[in-house]
Amino acid sequence: MAELTRFGVSMENDLLEDFDALIAEKGYSNRSEAIRDIIRNTIVQQQVRSGNKSGIGVLTFVYDHHRRDLERNLTKLQHDHFKNIVSTTHVHVDHDNCLEVIIMNGTVSRIKKIADNLLSFKGVKHGNLVLTTTMDSKHSSHPH
Repeated sequence: MAELTRFGVSMENDLLEDFDALIAEKGYSNRSEAIRDIIRNTIVQQQVRSGNKSGIGVLTFVYDHHRRDLERNLTKLQHDHFKNIVSTTHVHVDHDNCLEVIIMNGTVSRIKKIADNLLSFKGVKHGNLVLTTTMDSKHSSHPH
């Protein structure tokens, strides 16, 4: 386990009460665990903003599978980027709509570009890209 350092944090009582309610709702056993996760999340978000960092992306989108040539175009683009696409899952939502989940890795800027290209096709109704990183190894320990 990494060496721990204790430090103090001062804040208004109302803010601390809200924070305590939030960490109880999320199931943290103490403030330290919650603060560590908030810091990790902030570091990951900063790394995601840096396009040259290595990252992992999960793209989820819904599309109209009746749209002419859409499935062919989606598949072609995925094959063009096979080195970045780790896995795909395809779900038939109803008679007209499909859901696709694509897991990618590579630089954050590359993942964003692939996602933007996929989401720009006519017939894609909605999509969302979630990006994360593995963080630098010195920050990688996670207690839960």
